[in-house]
Formats: sequence, structure tokens, C-alpha cells
Amino acid sequence: MATKNKTVYNELSVIDFIDAYVDNDQKKQDSLQLIELMEKWSGFKPRMYGSTIVGFGTYHYKYASGHEGDAPLIGFSPRKAEFSLYVYAPEAEDKKLLNELGKYKMGKACIYFKKLADLNLDVLEKLCKTTIRYLQTHY
Repeated sequence: MATKNKTVYNELSVIDFIDAYVDNDQKKQDSLQLIELMEKWSGFKPRMYGSTIVGFGTYHYKYASGHEGDAPLIGFSPRKAEFSLYVYAPEAEDKKLLNELGKYKMGKACIYFKKLADLNLDVLEKLCKTTIRYLQTHY
């Protein structure tokens, strides 16, 4: 029997989450700016995805294993240590853009950074838009 996904869209307030979860003023300002930018770039309203991810838009995935679910097209989480950005697609253009993004670490499925001022926002916009195009084309 397939397990139920724990990380799903819900009706929790994004602003209430930021106010309650983020205890650093700079991280709170960066979170609110990311919400504004990602909404503008994606054309989607922010929604909570699970308990700590702010997501924009949605797509449905299905793996060869049969596991399937819905995920945000782009999103972020203001984790305690650093931000997690969910904005990367495995296209050659994205790999080139990463060289210009700024100060970050690459994880398996996301980009980690400490503060928004460390990133080139023009490059982040391009990464967000190429990620959305990739996911809408492939899923």
C-alpha cells in the first residue's frame, strides 16, 4: 500500500507562518520579499505546503516506482540555519545561471543561502522562470 504524502498544500496562512516561525528580523524581511518576488515571477499566490514550505503553483509528479503526488512549482522555506530554495531544474541554462547566482550551497534538491542580499535577484528570477517552464513541460 502506498504511503500518504505528509507534505501537501494546506490552508494555513503564509503570513501567520512567517510571523510565528521566523524569529530573526532580517530573515523575516527576506521571507516577505521572497514571497512578493516569487508571486510576481510565477503568477501564483503563495500557499503553505506542509508545515514549513511556502510554495507557488503546483504540478503533479509520478515516479517509476508508482509514488506520486503534488509539489509546488517553486518555493522556499526559511529554515533556522538558512533558507532552502526549491527553484532548480536540471537544464543546461540553469547550470550556467548558478555560476552567477551569488553565495549559496547546492543540496540534492534545493539551494541553501543565508540572506537574500547574498543572491543576484535577476539570476534568481531567471532560475525561477526556467524551473516553472521545465516542470510545466515535463509534468
